[in-house]
Amino acid sequence: MARIAATERRDALVRAALAVIARDGVHAATTRAITAEAGMSLASFHYAVPSRDDLLRDVVELVVGSQDVAAFGTLDLEAPDLRTAVRAVLGSYLDIVRADPAREQAMFELTQYALRTPALAAFPEAQYRVYRGLARRLLEAGGERYDVAWDAPLDDLAALVISLTDGATLAWLATRDDDAVERLLDVAADAITAHAIPRETP
Repeated sequence: MARIAATERRDALVRAALAVIARDGVHAATTRAITAEAGMSLASFHYAVPSRDDLLRDVVELVVGSQDVAAFGTLDLEAPDLRTAVRAVLGSYLDIVRADPAREQAMFELTQYALRTPALAAFPEAQYRVYRGLARRLLEAGGERYDVAWDAPLDDLAALVISLTDGATLAWLATRDDDAVERLLDVAADAITAHAIPRETP
């Protein structure tokens, strides 16, 4: 049988860890549970990964770099106005949350775990820096497409976007009330686009 490269083992372990966390929570993601999920031996884990915390860092990087980019990475430039475009992005994000709620809950758990773990203490800030960067790019694209300026620093508005989506995510996870969260996103779109100012025509 061909030997599996350490990088391939690590990738398989990352995906197995995410599956365990999404199903059973961070506390259940022991090395034994992760390797069992991946169909590997404990020796394989230590061959591929220095520590469990290193693996959990990779798990967060995997999720942040994939579906969240898909959720925030595009703006419907065919929308008739900025508010409609922003609301569509928020709706697309909510669709991803609803499609895989266990994954979203796992992300919140991982963030809290990292905040309490010295080896991962710097990671939540880096994670949210990525989120804010994605939101900032959307605001920049919206400003250019709809010929508006923003009345507050883009970094602050990007932080507002992420705060609103985090709140909507937690609200939906707690209640599973689609109608209430849709209304919340309507208010969020209003709050964001209220900071847009039409540029003066030269």
